[in-house]
Amino acid sequence: MFKTFINAFKIKDIRKKLLYTLLILVVIRIGSQIPIPGVNIEYVKQMMETILGGGDGGIFMAITGGSLERMSILALGITPYITSSIVMQLLTIAIPGLEEMQRDGEDGRKKIAAITRYLTVALALIESGAMAIGYKQILNEYNALSVITVIAAMTAGSAFLMWLGERVTENGVGNGISIVLVINIISTFPQDAVSLYTKFVKGQTVATAILNSVIIIVVVLGLVVMVIYLSDAIRKIPIQYAKKIQGNKMMGGNSSHIPVRVNTAGVIPVIFAASLLQFPIIISNMVGFNAAGEGWLTKFWAEALNYMNSSHWFNTADMKYTLGILIYIVLVVFFAYFYTSITFNPAEIANNLKKAGGFVPGIRPGKPTSEYLNSVLNYIIFIGAVGLVIVAIIPYVFNGLFGASVSFGGTSIIIVVSVVIETAQQVESQMLVRNYKGFLND
Repeated sequence: MFKTFINAFKIKDIRKKLLYTLLILVVIRIGSQIPIPGVNIEYVKQMMETILGGGDGGIFMAITGGSLERMSILALGITPYITSSIVMQLLTIAIPGLEEMQRDGEDGRKKIAAITRYLTVALALIESGAMAIGYKQILNEYNALSVITVIAAMTAGSAFLMWLGERVTENGVGNGISIVLVINIISTFPQDAVSLYTKFVKGQTVATAILNSVIIIVVVLGLVVMVIYLSDAIRKIPIQYAKKIQGNKMMGGNSSHIPVRVNTAGVIPVIFAASLLQFPIIISNMVGFNAAGEGWLTKFWAEALNYMNSSHWFNTADMKYTLGILIYIVLVVFFAYFYTSITFNPAEIANNLKKAGGFVPGIRPGKPTSEYLNSVLNYIIFIGAVGLVIVAIIPYVFNGLFGASVSFGGTSIIIVVSVVIETAQQVESQMLVRNYKGFLND
């Protein structure tokens, strides 16, 4: 690994890309430390802890690299851009005009990218406005100027992060947006390590401290290894192309395969499920919901919020809220199937194979191939969803049973490992062009 880095820095263009990416990351981390004027930071920290709780709910703070908790100018992080990208991907399937635009090649993709940027700014305005107006206590002085300052700073910060991410994609290494996301998540790891040390190691006997340290390391490494397998695992569907005669030559007859990732939807199902469960809690806090109020409807909603709060799922004081994890599991599985269904079209693939003279051995072209691909996909999606559920639930268990509230939960690890693998593969391909041994061959 270190030898590869040394070799990479020996190549001028790769060295420039790596240093450029590093410079952008430094700028991002400096920006995350600059607070918005007129904000009550102590109240914001208390509010975030109350709303998001522990476990993987902390992913929302991890994604911003702690900027949201500090209410810096980059408090919204890259989340508005991620949300707008997902929305555009969904709309591209639903709106024929956008689908046609996507098929127009480079010009169409540029138009969609421009729409995504505008949508990002609009979402940033909405999110910052909701926070500034809905949570009045975050401002030292609640007036029009303070509200406008917060909205302008957070919106500009989100747009600036989006611009930096695009610059990294063009001039640096890897996908810029993913790199920004990962550096924010990684920046929270030292604080989490200190929290774990303080809770499970400091003040314990030597034997207990060693045992707890080993358990923590084994669990974290186990999660990383599982995520690596989950990210890299694919199902290869064999494809055979029919032979055809052109002139005096026999053409075709070669074989290939369709690679189908086990985790076809990536981290999207986990993020969607967590967001859907956190949304009612955030709205209730925003409108000042009083859980101690009278009336059956108030009590019912207060109980519903407890079931949706991940910090209550494995609370040993009241295990009835563990049923809330079932809702989370159902949502993860549902979004895994839903997101895959709009990004992977078996009928279109079967039709393209038929036009190219390809077929799955033992399966007739056309509709039978589509049905076969659909059955394989359903099986694969279920395996990937189960893997996602296992990785995502483990942090909740440790948070509920042992009070180990950290941000590097299942979702964070999935994002970091996936992006690291993707970036390593990109550097690897550039290294192989110059006959250097790369990351993946070490």
